[in-house]
Amino acid sequence: MLSSFIPPRQVTIGGAAEFVGTTPRAIRHYHQLGLIPEPARGSDDRRRYGYDEMIQLLWIRRMADAGIALDDIRDAFADANVADSAGSGGDVARILERLEESLVARQAELERQRTAVQRMRAQGSRLGLLSDVVSDRLAELPEGALRQEDLDTLLVTERIFGALGASVQASRFIALATHPELREEADRIDAAEEALDDTVAVDDPRVAEVAAERAAFEATLNGVIESSGLAQADNDRFDAWEESHPAPAPADDHEGAEDAAEDAEDARAARGTSLAEAVQMMPYDFSPARWRSMELAQELALELY
Repeated sequence: MLSSFIPPRQVTIGGAAEFVGTTPRAIRHYHQLGLIPEPARGSDDRRRYGYDEMIQLLWIRRMADAGIALDDIRDAFADANVADSAGSGGDVARILERLEESLVARQAELERQRTAVQRMRAQGSRLGLLSDVVSDRLAELPEGALRQEDLDTLLVTERIFGALGASVQASRFIALATHPELREEADRIDAAEEALDDTVAVDDPRVAEVAAERAAFEATLNGVIESSGLAQADNDRFDAWEESHPAPAPADDHEGAEDAAEDAEDARAARGTSLAEAVQMMPYDFSPARWRSMELAQELALELY
């Protein structure tokens, strides 16, 4: 005995979207991309979808849920139509192969992100965002030993000189964190430098005085870094890096010379932005007097060494 229920032969775009599990806007987008032809409109000027269109929409939805890009779905449908007549589905298989490779890469990226989040939770959100070689050196310091400005400085250094350069600078903050008298003196000199604002002339005697204090402090700090073994650890780290990154062999021909030049450029890019470029790019809000004091401190440091 036949049921009294008779399903409709066609449905509106709203009904099609509800059945397929998507939205009318998405179906209109499918039409724009050419995934599915736009069906004829009824007497009320509304799109009407029959059985064949609903089947196509279901397949599109299922493939999109699997992570296949809409452009690839369109190509797969076109290739499938050709394959039906030619007896081959090679292009569709290649699309699926490319999708699988993309998913593998995405999985690796998700794993990398998961590892980063775990490091941030274990070491603290700021410290955990620095590279392993930097954060691992600082991880054993007592909680609160590092200041926010310390991590800010390491972040900038890592961007300019790379992880290796920042790991060397980490020795400075280890020394400051473990020697309260040095941290107190560093704070005093930092405050003196900040006082050299735009109201202070470049030739003001205080500029040279602060520079001399800075140079003397840096010499003392470097001495602590040397005597504590931190400097030797930095040298060992550099030696290990150079051993694992040997210089490219000399080029024997023109093509080899081009390869060597490209390798050198890649190495330069890997090292990061140069100090001169960074000074022009990084917005340091220092007064002329403070810049001059820093220059004088560097000159005095060279004389001391």
